[in-house]
Amino acid sequence: MNIKYCRYLERASGETRHGFIEGDAVSPISPAHLIANSSAPVAEGDPISLDQIELLAPIAPSKIVCVGRNYQDHAAELGNPMPDAPLLFLKPPSSVIGHQTAIELPQASARVEHEGELGVVIRRRTHRLSDSENPLDYVLGYTCVNDVTARDLQRLDVQFTRAKSFDTFCPIGPYIVTGLDPFDLQVETRVNGGVRQRGRTAAMAFPVSYLIRYISHIMTLEPGDVISTGTPAGVGPLLDGDEVEVEVEHVGTLRNPVRAGISGASA
Repeated sequence: MNIKYCRYLERASGETRHGFIEGDAVSPISPAHLIANSSAPVAEGDPISLDQIELLAPIAPSKIVCVGRNYQDHAAELGNPMPDAPLLFLKPPSSVIGHQTAIELPQASARVEHEGELGVVIRRRTHRLSDSENPLDYVLGYTCVNDVTARDLQRLDVQFTRAKSFDTFCPIGPYIVTGLDPFDLQVETRVNGGVRQRGRTAAMAFPVSYLIRYISHIMTLEPGDVISTGTPAGVGPLLDGDEVEVEVEHVGTLRNPVRAGISGASA
């Protein structure tokens, strides 16, 4: 059963709530149910029309664990070798934005790029999984992630923290969808309607189940944490006035405008 979860601002009340979507309406649920229960959700209030809400990032993670060079074609386009083990880095929670919120281009960078990815949302505490445990049992569902990157700063710093961590550099959404098989989903990124990236998760060097188990032996994954699983080839620049979309098959389309003008330290 596929359930489409979201997090939203109810315009009339100004209240932020979690919910599930059926048709053109959303029904509220408690955050505790969202994380603890993978069965059919039970509404905790009357449904309201989608035109009465503003979608937010569907989860507020304690951390976003990202995987670099998980697609051979992307590693090749940047001139990098494939790693022997998952190449991990973190994005801060402060970088998270939701559907239709603007990505802001920092003045510190002259080359900001999109990276469309499949996001994995953790359902329960995940710590040092044994070989007998199924990592997918720890998954709430799947979402779209744009791992926005200041490519020039990444090359300059030789590590990823500054380049990946600016505010607005981690759009997530618009929904979390349960019950999907993550092994072979299409990931597509478009800028102003033109396709920039198109790949399938079957091409990942390290599939979702491997990543969850591997990461669980390095750091504990908490409920609501997000694993961003890597991007296929085709990364490219984002410019002021652009609109970027990341679409994951059976999940939906994450759409964000791009705006220039925020300040940032250049060194």
